[in-house]
This record gives sequence, structure tokens and C-alpha cells, in this order.
Amino acid sequence: MADAEPRKRTFRKFSYRGVDLDKLVDMSNQDLMELFRARQRRKFSRGIKRAPITLLKKLRKAKRDTAYGEKPEAVKTHLRNMVIVPEMIGSVVGVYSGKQFINVEVKPDMIGHYLAEFSITYKPIRHGRGGSGGAGAKFIPLK
Repeated sequence: MADAEPRKRTFRKFSYRGVDLDKLVDMSNQDLMELFRARQRRKFSRGIKRAPITLLKKLRKAKRDTAYGEKPEAVKTHLRNMVIVPEMIGSVVGVYSGKQFINVEVKPDMIGHYLAEFSITYKPIRHGRGGSGGAGAKFIPLK
């Protein structure tokens, strides 16, 4: 057992609905649309507007201007309703949450989801924490 060679790690090949990532990137919007769920299909079938195309151009430019092995610069956007397409993989998008821009690194698992799903708009509250002030303060012993 001690002389056994260390096995190389094999990474799981990503596929979206049975199609490999390499093929997804080369697909046309029409073919890609058929793989998406109904809501995203409907959005694509109604036409791609000017704003999402502009965002894709900016993402391409940011990716092109970075050195190999580095993350591209974040591209800020208010387009929370933008569907993530395979072309966006590897990019960093600053998604507006209503208050600030939250940087989202697009990964293959995010294909078909909206940008908004990765940028939370509220601060989750934590129940049951001791706090100061108000009527609750008189019940905390001072020691």
C-alpha cells in the first residue's frame, strides 16, 4: 500500500442538460434557448434587448484585457433579470442589490439562472441575539 502511486484527481466534466461546456459555448442562441427552462425560453423568444447585448460586449472586453490565469475586472450592471449564458463563464459581474454592487464570479453551474439569484437584496436578520437598548435591556444582568 505504501508503494502505490498517488492517483491523479479526475474532475467531473460539467454538462448542462446533457450537453458539454465546450459545445454550450459554441451554440447559437436558438439552440441554447431550447435547453433552458420555460421562463428563460420565453424571455429569449421575445427577443434580446440592447442592454444585455451591451453587457455581454463589456464582459468580452474585460475578459480579453486580462492576463492568463487572472480574474477579469468586474463589470457593474443593474441588469438583475439577465439570464446567465455560457459565454459569461469566468467573468466577474458587479450586480446591483439596490444599495451596492455585489461581485459575482460566474461559474458553469450558474447557466440558466438569473444574475439576481446571486446578489441578495436584504440583510438576513438573526433572531434571538442579545442586544442593547429598548425594553429588553433591563433583563440582562450586569454582574
